Amino acid sequence: MAISNTTKALKDIMRIDAGINGDAQYIEQIAWLLFLKAFDYKEQEWELEDDYVPVIPEQYRWRNWAEDDEGITGDALIEHVENMFRTLRNLDVSDGDPRKFLVRDVMEGVNNFMKSGTLLRQVINKINADINFDEVKTAHLFNGIYESMLKDLQSAGKAGEFYTPRPVTKFIVDMVNPQLGEIVLDPACGTGGFLTSVIDRFDIKTADEYRTLQKTIRGIEKKPFPFLLCVTNLIAHGIDVPLIRHDNTLRTPTTDYSLADKVDVIVTNPPFGGAEEKAISQSVPAELRNTETADLFLVHIMALLKDGGRCGMVLPDGFLFGTGVKAAIKKKLLEENNLHTIVRLPKDVFAPYTNINTNLLFFTKGKPTQGVWFYRLEMPQGYKHFSKTKPMLYEHFAPVRAWWNNRRESDVSQYVPVEDIVAVEYNLDFCGFPHETEEILPPDEFIAQYRNEKAILTERIESILAKIQTALAQEDVL
Repeated sequence: MAISNTTKALKDIMRIDAGINGDAQYIEQIAWLLFLKAFDYKEQEWELEDDYVPVIPEQYRWRNWAEDDEGITGDALIEHVENMFRTLRNLDVSDGDPRKFLVRDVMEGVNNFMKSGTLLRQVINKINADINFDEVKTAHLFNGIYESMLKDLQSAGKAGEFYTPRPVTKFIVDMVNPQLGEIVLDPACGTGGFLTSVIDRFDIKTADEYRTLQKTIRGIEKKPFPFLLCVTNLIAHGIDVPLIRHDNTLRTPTTDYSLADKVDVIVTNPPFGGAEEKAISQSVPAELRNTETADLFLVHIMALLKDGGRCGMVLPDGFLFGTGVKAAIKKKLLEENNLHTIVRLPKDVFAPYTNINTNLLFFTKGKPTQGVWFYRLEMPQGYKHFSKTKPMLYEHFAPVRAWWNNRRESDVSQYVPVEDIVAVEYNLDFCGFPHETEEILPPDEFIAQYRNEKAILTERIESILAKIQTALAQEDVL
């Protein structure tokens, strides 16, 4: 069955239920069901081990309450699910089994929204009919269903913040080029798109390679719903017990990181445009403190990388030209890392969730920057903008991929020595060269762009005025 047909059928059933209100709830409902089915499949594999101790109590294993199409239904099913939630949220983890921690943490953050046990039984039966892990092609089908769900997140209100378009994750991962055995971390992993892009690069053939992969893919996610999505996504991609921490990366002081916390590769799209509470911002050195989430993540990323470690990440335009604390962060970035490449993405790559202009930063820790290559990836021919129905595709990265290993200056690329960047007080806004194609925008887009450019200009003016006032004050002292 086509993937779109499966997701549509599940959604059509759930839409009738009085407890489901909108895409975000329907996706969460399906997600925890898929997690329990996937976990039960893994648990059946683990049971072949001589010393295996079951994680989920007998009556709550998927095979015992969900697999029978004519099994428990109606009010009895709703009661059974409610009891199951209470039990799994209070699993005894005193033996330190990471699989028990995983189940408990996942179930703590999700809900059963459905009120009708009859409709819930129909949803479960549809999942059983379309997803059978014993079939060879099931993994691809499961991944496809999951990706379809994750794309739906973009239209599910704030849930869209957890989803990075897969062409973007694949391009970043391809350019950073992680190797099997390197520890890879996404400190704001959302639904796990970067981590699954890393996994998809490896052709695992031996038991040793399989064991290595299990130990080297790591993530941290603050919010419970994307944490669930990420864990299930990684299980679908062959990770037995995903090393995903349900935590806020920014909560740990950067001075507390030990050698064991350091990693070889970081690939991420940290949340931006938001603000963290003051206590969280104090996790970084005083001169680098800011309430802007993306800025704080960059400081943590620099602390988490080993010497020689590599990073590819998404950051908004505001970071490139920002002054004050942003400039201090950029100074640290350039002095302690080789920021070798910045790629400006076309507009609307993250539409419809956000229209903020974004950039991809690539750097290696341990040696200072000598100069930065800037590349402006232009809108593909025939496109005026990206949208949900006409999204960015991986092939749209073809020009920058062709340029990557054969760099030369052109209308869309240039090399800027670090001295020139320091001279403009760490302004990294060199991507708009040498000209922008003039475009007549619709009124609403023109107004939005005007307001954005006005805000940028105002910030720059305020920065210049502050410098003038400082200079005048110094003259008065003399």
